[in-house]
Amino acid sequence: MSDLGEAVADQRITTETGAGAHGRRWQALALLGVAQFMLILDVTVVAIALPHIGADLDLSRSALTWVVSAYTLTFGGLMLLGGRGADLFGARGLVLAGLATFTAASLVVGLAGGAEVLIAGRVAQGVGAAMLSPAALSVVVRLFEGEERNKALGIWSALGGSGAAVGVLLGGVLTAGPGWPWAFFVNVPVGVAIIVLLPRMLPPLPRPEGARPRLDVPGALLVTGATGVGIYALINAGDHGWGAASTLGLATAAVVLYLVFGAWQRAAKSPLMDLGLLFRRPVTAGTFVILTGTALMVAVFFLGSFYLQEYSGHGALVTGLLFLPVALATMAGAHTAGRVIGGLGARRVGVAGMVVAAAGLVVPVFWAGSAAVVTGVALAAAGIGSLFVVASATALGQVEPHQAGLASGIVSTFHEFGASIGAAVVSSLAAVSLAGGTDTGFERAFTVSAVVAVVAAAVVAVLVPADSGRH
Repeated sequence: MSDLGEAVADQRITTETGAGAHGRRWQALALLGVAQFMLILDVTVVAIALPHIGADLDLSRSALTWVVSAYTLTFGGLMLLGGRGADLFGARGLVLAGLATFTAASLVVGLAGGAEVLIAGRVAQGVGAAMLSPAALSVVVRLFEGEERNKALGIWSALGGSGAAVGVLLGGVLTAGPGWPWAFFVNVPVGVAIIVLLPRMLPPLPRPEGARPRLDVPGALLVTGATGVGIYALINAGDHGWGAASTLGLATAAVVLYLVFGAWQRAAKSPLMDLGLLFRRPVTAGTFVILTGTALMVAVFFLGSFYLQEYSGHGALVTGLLFLPVALATMAGAHTAGRVIGGLGARRVGVAGMVVAAAGLVVPVFWAGSAAVVTGVALAAAGIGSLFVVASATALGQVEPHQAGLASGIVSTFHEFGASIGAAVVSSLAAVSLAGGTDTGFERAFTVSAVVAVVAAAVVAVLVPADSGRH
């Protein structure tokens, strides 16, 4: 772009981020938040629908596992590539391309008549999600500054963080109603509407300056392979145990691939990422919070969903409806954090969020029954919802605009790692209850999760910079 063109673009975005375009920026945020909501929702929307999918399509247990993990693997494995692509080629175009891919893939999954098409559609959904998620968060970071950014990240986190809880709710309602394909069909009209409306709401964003460097394809393949193998190791641990040879072999392979990736980044002329970004204290702290928060979130939803169905004997519809207060609590926690983080700082809000999560997690340990589980899970979800705001405000608050996409990709990657860790750990701890219909394993899993939250609160008190999130 010429100097005159850059000047015009800079002037236009300055004008757009002024008072005259205040409404358009918030409308764009709403559309981007709904898009992110769909991506997170599709992690858990299949949880209740899986038995019905398996029966309708005559799927094996391993095929059912891949219905879940194919999406998570692709989503997490390609996230850094999507974030870097947003920085190099512009976030606006990548948002629309990712949304179109995700929407089309959702239609394919809903129409699938066998395992091959179903799993291929889930992989394509993951590709679209990996393009869309970091690019959309990069746009949010660029559109807002100061206290407005904290509020915007609160809304973003409320919509995205509640997606997992609403996924359980929506999965139950749709599976018991029109059928499991509608858990995916529902994405299509929403995606098409956002594709039509979003270009009208987004203000022009400056294009990357100077000569456009090449995308680091070898680096992308290495980090995608390492992340994919690492997530698969966690999934495998849930099925075969943490000490199994297959789990240890996959974990070792992931470490080796990450080491090779690090060496390549130091040698490449146009590396995929600045490794120094990972060692900045705010980014390190933000990734720790998102990793732990997501692991706790998935643990809470996994345990709550299986307890209500496998132990309490509720059906898909009732279980889904019981998760309504959980979804509302998640959104309330994120919204509250977005409003107070500017005054209190990310450290205090993060510690408070972890403590509230721990308090909710111990409720089912001391009191049995569906009411106690729903109450505890909802309380924990309120604390966890605040953690997504803390993570984003800490990791992205001081990142330069040209690195916003990459930093967003890092945060989103650790989100998927956290989801896999949470599912793998609690499924191992609760295995006896899942198999035998007792509550012993559930109690153990809730107890361990509460202890993790308490320890994480202590880490947040030390690791998160005192001035993060303040303005």
